[in-house]
Amino acid sequence: MKIGLFFGSFNPIHTGHLILAEGVMNETDLDQVWFVVTPHNPTKKKSNLLADHHRLNMVREAIHENIKFRASDIEFHLAQPNYTSVTLTHLRDRHPEHTFSLIVGEDNLRGMNSWYNAEFIRANYRILVYPRSIQANEAVSLEEESSHGNIEYLSAVPSLELSSSQIRALIKQQKSIKYMVSESVERMIKEMGFYR
Repeated sequence: MKIGLFFGSFNPIHTGHLILAEGVMNETDLDQVWFVVTPHNPTKKKSNLLADHHRLNMVREAIHENIKFRASDIEFHLAQPNYTSVTLTHLRDRHPEHTFSLIVGEDNLRGMNSWYNAEFIRANYRILVYPRSIQANEAVSLEEESSHGNIEYLSAVPSLELSSSQIRALIKQQKSIKYMVSESVERMIKEMGFYR
């Protein structure tokens, strides 16, 4: 199967993540999208994160009705902080029957040179790039595209200006997050008292 890997803290997972993943499925030949819940992104403070298993459970709740989506805790079992190249290698070794592609935002692509083993990733994996900036419909620079043949720009993927940090801020202010997250995730956040 062709698997798209959508890495993130998902703190919490929201409607924008789901719309994006569905849009990537519509625009590509992927069979599934795996939401890879990251315990510790090297660029983020871990103190701001909800416990790993809570974030994983929210992802499972949000996607459980879509058979083409899957939640992955693969990085829970790897050394931290988590590096994408290490996770990709581990997944390829563990699932040789699958072909993996990396789903990244345009902003992440532009910063990829600072990633650990960036050249290895670009050389060995298809990189599916979705628009993520004020100039959402601008293509990745021709120079970047021509030097890395594995980069595929997805211009038709819908984007929603919504962030997990906005949602956490609303929860702290005791304001509604209805429609920003799935009903099951909203219920879990309320029942567990997350982000207060």
